Amino acid sequence: MGHAKLQDLLSGLITSWESEVVEFKQAGKDYSTDRIGEYFSALANQANLLGLEKAWLVFGINNKTRSIVGSDYRLEPERLQGTKMQMAENTEPSLTFRNIYELQNEAGRVVMFEIPAAPRGLPIAWKGHYYARAGESLTHLGLDKLDEIRQQTRLTDWSAQVVSDATVAHLDETALTRAKEAFARKYANRFSEEAVYEWSIETFLDRAKLTQDGRITRAALLLLGKAEASYLLSPHPAQMTWKLEGRERAYEHFGLPFFLNTSEIYRKIRNIQLRILPEDALLPVEVSKYDQKIILEALHNCIAHQDYTRNGRIIVTEQPDKLIFENEGSFFEGKPEDYVTGNKTPRCYRNAFLARAMAELNMIDTMGYGIYEMHLGQAKRYFPMPDYDLTDPTVVKITIYGTVVDPAYSRMLIHKTDLSLTDILWLDRVQKKLPIPKAAVQYLRRKGLIEGRLPNIYVSAAVAQATSRKAEYIRTRAQDDAFYSKLIMDYLSKFGKASREEIDKLLLAKLSDGLNDEQKRKKVANLLSNLRRSGRIHNTGPRKSPIWRGADKIAE
Repeated sequence: MGHAKLQDLLSGLITSWESEVVEFKQAGKDYSTDRIGEYFSALANQANLLGLEKAWLVFGINNKTRSIVGSDYRLEPERLQGTKMQMAENTEPSLTFRNIYELQNEAGRVVMFEIPAAPRGLPIAWKGHYYARAGESLTHLGLDKLDEIRQQTRLTDWSAQVVSDATVAHLDETALTRAKEAFARKYANRFSEEAVYEWSIETFLDRAKLTQDGRITRAALLLLGKAEASYLLSPHPAQMTWKLEGRERAYEHFGLPFFLNTSEIYRKIRNIQLRILPEDALLPVEVSKYDQKIILEALHNCIAHQDYTRNGRIIVTEQPDKLIFENEGSFFEGKPEDYVTGNKTPRCYRNAFLARAMAELNMIDTMGYGIYEMHLGQAKRYFPMPDYDLTDPTVVKITIYGTVVDPAYSRMLIHKTDLSLTDILWLDRVQKKLPIPKAAVQYLRRKGLIEGRLPNIYVSAAVAQATSRKAEYIRTRAQDDAFYSKLIMDYLSKFGKASREEIDKLLLAKLSDGLNDEQKRKKVANLLSNLRRSGRIHNTGPRKSPIWRGADKIAE
């Protein structure tokens, strides 16, 4: 937002003065983060109750004189933006500022925090406490307002409905244990691991937002229910299907509990190592065909956004070069491209109760970062961006690629590490022969990223300006740890044992020239430590002069 628009916005807020969705503070450099969090909770909840999209917390304004006096709160941009992370870490469900603006005014610096309204059905708490506004005052969110927010989706949220015949006996013990582990990891800064494990099942389910007044919900059954308890959800099928297409064909159905079975589906997928050979490179870049985090993110999104009232199943189709995920129901809010940059936060969910529970178990976030993370993950692996197919308004399909479409695109990403995500998104459309705006074509051409003339444009093959720069890149680019570990294991497999000196001789020359000698030796030490901790190698010599052998050799 430009300076003029910010100035107009500030003037409008001051003119109307404080309301239940606007708070002004003078706020010096030591202003309490906890106090900010309390106002964040109160203003987000109040905006929800008033049906507004956002609220404002403004620093640098004197309450008595209603004038700009300036604020020195977090003058460093990095620290100021770091407030976003602090909000996300301590709010339940996780939410943070939509934007933080700085306005340099003649009378002083003004900081404007844009706070999104709490999502429908999801009141926002700061460190476990819900806050609200009473006129211009900060207070606790009363039970009447708390219920008002929670009731917003309860009547229409399929996942929030209580299953009257269900009890904790219908929940899977292994799923409950794993769920406690996930919850303990998420809230490690708030609860000790031992404390979480000591909670009763009822207490844990309540803390994890899976029950209502101690009663089992459909969301609890979906995530943690025993396989044989699926009849309690009838006629709605609680099922995910994996099917393999290509020269070989296979399929398998997976039911409850979804919390465990998403990992089982991932294990079904054939995830081999692929090699990409950059131009003029002596060694290929090795990457896995699919990234586990990306696959689980896509599958968990299907679970969270499935329209269960349509009585359909979630389908994961594995083709030789890609995975296709399908879930019932239209894309619920906005369009997929709205979320690619990570700037849009969804205001409502089809299954708000289920989404909140999945967030508590660290399966998803509720900030709209999932699509952004999937795109970023594919870019880091030099693969094409995910594709969304919304041609059928009743189904959402997402394709995750497990191979290179255009080698020039992948080489471009390997060599040009300074490309922005927007650049990569345009290049991805170019490699897939999809249309892009003329302005984008001109921009990419100026940067030397594409060649050809419309409509036959393509990703430039000239990924380096000179051979010397290509050679320099290969010398300084580091391989994955898996590559170096494999060299060690191959050496031990062939020769049976190796001293540290022999392993140094094997690896030091192959490590990145961007590391100095000390850093290279430390890198080798870390590789050996990781292999030892994983049980793949053992030291059979003295500590100061180790003799490394593979675990299989020792067993013999």
